[in-house]
Amino acid sequence: MHIRVDDIVEVITGEDRVRAKVLKVLRDVDKVVVEGVNRVYRHIRRSQKNTQGGRLSKEMPISISNVLLVCTACGKPTRTGARFRQDGTKERFCKKCSAAIGVIAPPRKSRASK
Repeated sequence: MHIRVDDIVEVITGEDRVRAKVLKVLRDVDKVVVEGVNRVYRHIRRSQKNTQGGRLSKEMPISISNVLLVCTACGKPTRTGARFRQDGTKERFCKKCSAAIGVIAPPRKSRASK
């Protein structure tokens, strides 16, 4: 999964087609929670903890296949790939402009170029 928390993504399906920040990644079910997307109301009963009661609006997860990562270099929604740098560090990269997006794993001696 090449999408992480605090990445900017573009939602490509549904009624909320926007660019927004990823708040949470649910790896076990392949879903992400995106800021301001797929909002639902949770009805809360009055209690000592919540004296007002009412409706609480919150974001629900959407499938990771419905979002594309926005490249920081070219600013376009793109697919991502993984590659190794010369020092053996694994990084994400944009498939459109080949710019590095971020480091995935620390350097490994077995992957370093000689």
